[in-house]
Amino acid sequence: MSDNFTPGAGAPSEAPRDYTEELVAAGIPSEMHGWLSAHGPGSLMVKLGIRFTEMSAERLVATMPVEGNQQVAGILHGGAHLVLAETLGSFGAAIHGGPGRQALGIELNATHHRAVASGLVTGTATAIHLGGTLVTHEIVMTDEQGRRLSTARMTNMLRDAR
Repeated sequence: MSDNFTPGAGAPSEAPRDYTEELVAAGIPSEMHGWLSAHGPGSLMVKLGIRFTEMSAERLVATMPVEGNQQVAGILHGGAHLVLAETLGSFGAAIHGGPGRQALGIELNATHHRAVASGLVTGTATAIHLGGTLVTHEIVMTDEQGRRLSTARMTNMLRDAR
């Protein structure tokens, strides 16, 4: 059985997958490719079309198309907002934690302010707290006109990688 994410899952003889194209398409800087080479950017991130345009522990920006990510009423799915928020918060915490540390999301909340039915959504994560154990980001999603669609807050716990 394969999970379409873990290299070689269900087929021990498979060679590890090369995620370079997915990492480049996601806008992830080449200096981070070694860190992510075993898993890639994440299959859900790829499916939703999330692409980073700015990355640091203090501030991250990524875009996501509305098309293909709508709920039955034709507007951007609320869960897609949260995937974008969690992607930004998790990457920010992982960058802050650095090599040998692992970021684990422990809290995510969001308020949806406005619906969007087309175009590109931009998520901007700003660090609220960059500690040795806890990292918190506020993530604001906006439409192409700069109108706020949702506001999220994510807290990650940092621990030594296992």
